[in-house]
Amino acid sequence: MELRMTTTFPDVSISTERLVLRPFEEADIPAHTEMMNDELVTAWTSVPQPYTAAHAEEWVCRIAPAERTEGRGIVLAVTEFLTQRLVGTVHLQNTNWRTLATEVAYVTAPWARGEGYATESVLAVAQWLFKIQKFERIELRTAADNTASQQVAQKIGCISEGVLRNAWIARTQTEDGGWADIRTDLIVWSLLPEDIEGVSDRMADAGYASFTDWN
Repeated sequence: MELRMTTTFPDVSISTERLVLRPFEEADIPAHTEMMNDELVTAWTSVPQPYTAAHAEEWVCRIAPAERTEGRGIVLAVTEFLTQRLVGTVHLQNTNWRTLATEVAYVTAPWARGEGYATESVLAVAQWLFKIQKFERIELRTAADNTASQQVAQKIGCISEGVLRNAWIARTQTEDGGWADIRTDLIVWSLLPEDIEGVSDRMADAGYASFTDWN
């Protein structure tokens, strides 16, 4: 019988000039609840709808920590450095420790959109993964009509690898204010260590904050 040792990511915080990515805390529950009830989050993710404080508490206190301790990945709350308010999440999931590959998903709070926070936080995590954790591949999957998520992938240097047809269930709002499931394609993107070379400099030239450290 093959014996396998579970591998886990360290309990880490990652900083940029504008953001701190850290584990979720109970104080994040109200903002997380509000963020996950946003219409765009509901449309493009599989979170329960409506998303209650009980769902948020389960996520913050049990599900998110278990992603790391059980070796599947890591969940980081994205917060503003100056205000400390929650502005998004970055979630590494489906991690393969043999191939050193993982999948990244991200959400940006409606009150923080348009600031480049998703791009900044995902690139910071990618730099940490490649430089410190010595990973070899990051994968992203974006719904075919989720152009905002696709723009994040393009900005950080991801390469589109193809389409998984009819592979995801998104949601669309109905006339009565409810939600209906719709099937959609997924675009598969990949990011390798060499893909992010020079990306930070190009983003800094475009006005994005630079990436500083992790601890």
